[in-house]
Amino acid sequence: MSRFLPRLAGFRRFAPQLLLLYSRQFRFDNCTRTLAAARNKYCTMTAKTASPSRSVRRGMAYLEQYLEIIEIANQQKIDGNFSIKPSMFGLLLDKEACYQNMRTIVTKAAIYNNFVRIDMEDSQCVDHEIDIFRRLKAEFPKNVGLVVQAYMRRTMDDLKNLMVLHSKDIPLSYRLCKGIYIEPANIAYKGYQEVREHFLDDLDFMLQNKVYPGIATHDKFLVEGSYKFIEQYNVPKNMYEFQMLYGVTPDLRKSIVESGHTMRVYVPFGKHWFGYSTRRLKENPNMIWHILKALVVRG
Repeated sequence: MSRFLPRLAGFRRFAPQLLLLYSRQFRFDNCTRTLAAARNKYCTMTAKTASPSRSVRRGMAYLEQYLEIIEIANQQKIDGNFSIKPSMFGLLLDKEACYQNMRTIVTKAAIYNNFVRIDMEDSQCVDHEIDIFRRLKAEFPKNVGLVVQAYMRRTMDDLKNLMVLHSKDIPLSYRLCKGIYIEPANIAYKGYQEVREHFLDDLDFMLQNKVYPGIATHDKFLVEGSYKFIEQYNVPKNMYEFQMLYGVTPDLRKSIVESGHTMRVYVPFGKHWFGYSTRRLKENPNMIWHILKALVVRG
């Protein structure tokens, strides 16, 4: 891999042009076409923003966008759920207004017996997002889940503390990812292999306790580690799934599906697709490698 790093650094000069090509698929109109093509696949739909909402008015615009995509997905019979980022609704401006907007989205999804997952953001948001999840889980036990990030030092404690919300009939549902926000070392693990190990530790805890994990990774090492736990604990097919971003590592995604595992494709959409992609690249410059591969191999 090291021999490719100088070339990768050179590609970063062309990041804006590459982002323009890559992120066009995330526009709202392209998203609806993607969903139509994915009619017989599982997916998660999420609106994307260039930055957190700085006004309640902006949050209301995102609310309307979500209500529309939920309606479209139902009309087109898309087997998909929805992911929402609390900062879109002014989490750091007015927590209660943010909660009410998110509750409106979950209420709409629940009408169609659908599901909404609350994204986890940077460390300043985590406690607020867990609090909102607790409130929504109490009212909509079957219709809401949470994202957890393996690189956060607190994640295992959060998993243990949230077990009070878990039951055999209505298990907790998490999307487990590595985590992408830049955090200080006292908050997040920094080593590449260290983060991998904690990802597997978190997954081990979930599967042992019969929590439903969405195993969100494009890392073959983590996929293979997941297989070992699934076999070790004899986990039923309906008690876990793998998740990947649309357009990234399609060969690995295909191999997971062909091995008999459920796969959910993560489909971002929205008017701020370019700003969103630019922000994610700033948060993790190494994403340019995934963008290059996604432009060459689509699907």
